[in-house]
Amino acid sequence: MRTQTNKNSLFIGGVLTAPRARDLGLPFDGIPGLHNAITDVPGVEVGYTTIIEGDGPLEVGRGPIRTGVTAILPKGRQSSMKPIWAGTYSLNGNGEMTGTHWIHDGGYFTSPILITNTHAVGMVHHATVRWMIEQYRDQFTDHHYWALPVVAETYDGVLNDINGLHVKESHVRHALNSASTGPLAEGNVGGGTGMICYEYKGGTGTSSRVVTLADTPYHLGVLVQANHGTRDWLTVLGVPVGKFLRDHLIHSQDQGSIIVVIGTDIPMLPHQLRRVAKRAAIGIGRNGTPGGNSSGDIFLAFSVANEMDMPRISENFLSMTFANDDVFDPIYDAVCQAVEEAVINAMVAAQSMNTVKPYGMTIAAINHDQLVAVMRQHHRLATPNR
Repeated sequence: MRTQTNKNSLFIGGVLTAPRARDLGLPFDGIPGLHNAITDVPGVEVGYTTIIEGDGPLEVGRGPIRTGVTAILPKGRQSSMKPIWAGTYSLNGNGEMTGTHWIHDGGYFTSPILITNTHAVGMVHHATVRWMIEQYRDQFTDHHYWALPVVAETYDGVLNDINGLHVKESHVRHALNSASTGPLAEGNVGGGTGMICYEYKGGTGTSSRVVTLADTPYHLGVLVQANHGTRDWLTVLGVPVGKFLRDHLIHSQDQGSIIVVIGTDIPMLPHQLRRVAKRAAIGIGRNGTPGGNSSGDIFLAFSVANEMDMPRISENFLSMTFANDDVFDPIYDAVCQAVEEAVINAMVAAQSMNTVKPYGMTIAAINHDQLVAVMRQHHRLATPNR
């Protein structure tokens, strides 16, 4: 694992550091990619900044700090801005994802995707604009280009001094500049550092699926920032786990959100990608949530296929390759499978944290042995002995 520290912050990015759902014998459907991560989609890179500082009672502006930034570069570090075809869907809109108006009308975005906490959206947006101007300096200098970054959020004020506004430009730049391919850390990392899921510690999770179309294997990967749900709703592979695991209950109604980012190398048109984004709602629903009133359940799907120049320097007429609508059923199935697994991966990888508001409670990580025992009791383990 690559780490960088200073007196104020802990930066963590890169490799897998914790068990995953399949390591516990949970038999999720579908065929995962090499790393079972969104980085299985060719070209996709992910970077984290994880900020953990301080302990004790909350002092606004001083901490404790338990937050961060997740950066997704759909096509890595391109030498120039190019359209990334996309679609979005909001199951429940009590949250934010910037840049979605143009995705809805134009069918594409050009920026990286950033995920952070609710009160850091402005700083992350500002820092990403500066990063884009530097990264694509010639385009911004020679043309009248503008930046519309995609920045999404979920609320971490139970575990983090969210009103202290601790995410700085340097944190955003580190997440962007450290992005890489390969296996990913999950749980208490990046924007997911201070998040809660089904009253257990939640955070960042990822998964992927291989989808074969016309004898060609394609990849579909997801990354979630899971901060939603009540214990009563928690369902794992059809088993009502939350009815059996009743430790460390903290609230009676949903107080969080979930961001789902779906990437693929399957060529699609923007309206098809919007339909793919919609299926994230079914994926999170498999784990029990109905999409609570206080929850920002916002989803984005993008395709790295059909690379072309920006419209203002392109020909008057363009063409795109896209999958026939009649082959989308296995794609939708893969989305639901990967989203369902990514949420559980986030919970399995997470580590317990103490609350700052109210002070002194513990948001426990889900107990692996207890989870396995419930799943074994319901005959839902891939391996009988653990």
